[in-house]
Amino acid sequence: MNFIKSFNNNVALVKDKNNTEWVVIGNGIGFGKKTGDVVDESKIERRFIATENDNSQMETLSDISPKTIDITTKVVKLVEPLLQVKFNSYQYVVLADHLEFALQRADEGLDLADGTTSWSIKKLFPKEYDAAKQAVELVEKLTQKQLSDSEIVFITYHFLNLRSDGTGLHDTVKITKLIGQIVEIVQYQYGITLDNDSFNFNRFITHLRSFMIQHLKQTENHNDELDPAILKLMIAKYPKAYATVERIGDFLQQKTGWELQPDDKVYLTLHIWRVTHRQINNK
Repeated sequence: MNFIKSFNNNVALVKDKNNTEWVVIGNGIGFGKKTGDVVDESKIERRFIATENDNSQMETLSDISPKTIDITTKVVKLVEPLLQVKFNSYQYVVLADHLEFALQRADEGLDLADGTTSWSIKKLFPKEYDAAKQAVELVEKLTQKQLSDSEIVFITYHFLNLRSDGTGLHDTVKITKLIGQIVEIVQYQYGITLDNDSFNFNRFITHLRSFMIQHLKQTENHNDELDPAILKLMIAKYPKAYATVERIGDFLQQKTGWELQPDDKVYLTLHIWRVTHRQINNK
């Protein structure tokens, strides 16, 4: 490999014997090098095939401290086997940029909480959340700084962006926040705090997520033949749960424009009754 140019002492653009261009990262790999110099490949800790967008990405990376680049490389090495993913250059730069500012926030005592409760992220995306928690613990160990709990949520979002299940990061954030707000509605209506470790709570959250993904993808599969008597039975048998569903319907209509159909109301009524019934009886 030969140098094309260095972005800083630790990041450089190089080409191999096939003239394929690579972005390489390693301690001191770009120090004092000129175009055409041979690369010491033993110093390469991370490499990405260069793309046309890499100039702007590498300019961002060149502004990040060498210490943060080293930390990011260690975090990526930790996370890739945990989540069975591979970071590309863009994802690496975005994570490095986030960690740089997270460490600055730690120095300044700032907490940029985004309103998303950690339990909802933990329940919906346990693997990514656990990986983010381990990443934060590693960063804290390497820097001797304490990051805010909200950083686990933010880094979970970064890790969710590594996968592709048809739900983009923006939609994932939207779904997570909506679910948290719906849980708050249920808790307010019943005057209880739901047990987020219970089986019925997990079923409720899973149902809400599936319902929202269907709406986002516009793949709702409503049963137009639903017997009206079933909904009437729900109203009569579980009046408080149904009233809560109506509140949720009003909330979703206002926030998203989505409208609950009769079958949505039936399933949500049952889930809400189940998730609240045992706790109320045990009070």
